[in-house]
Amino acid sequence: MTITVRPARAGDVAAIDALLRASFPAPDEATLVRDLCAEGDMVLALVAHDEVGDVLAGMIAFSRMAVTVGGKPVPAVALAPLAVSAPYRRRGVAEALVRAAHDRLEAEGVVLSFVLGEPGYYARFGYDAAVARNFASPYAGRHFMALPLQGGLLPCGMREEARHAPAFARLGTG
Repeated sequence: MTITVRPARAGDVAAIDALLRASFPAPDEATLVRDLCAEGDMVLALVAHDEVGDVLAGMIAFSRMAVTVGGKPVPAVALAPLAVSAPYRRRGVAEALVRAAHDRLEAEGVVLSFVLGEPGYYARFGYDAAVARNFASPYAGRHFMALPLQGGLLPCGMREEARHAPAFARLGTG
């Protein structure tokens, strides 16, 4: 297994769609990725490609969020979805995708990354519900977590709003 993490390309669209449909019980995540791309809200999509088998082993996507701290907009993203093909699970593929994505996002000046997911899983990447706790969001709760990028520094001021791209509000309604 030789995994390369790289930006998703147009030629990956069908394989990403198939991976998402196979990885989740409903097509919501595949629809989410399609809508985020179509609506211009996708910020970063990376894939893990197995060079030996010429197979898409995993993918991760980050979309634009509207976040304010102290009355000022803060560059922020939402991680969703993260998927790894069954034969590649528990082999470090998800970790490679998350780490590569965080490095890219930090280099691009993104300050906060949010995720709505299982705390026990995402905590290992530094996501914490306490960081997201005071942001107004329809997803607020213990599964709504945030990770400060830029060396872990949080912007000063009152945490006000964390609004996902419109495509998130349509999840599970189709």
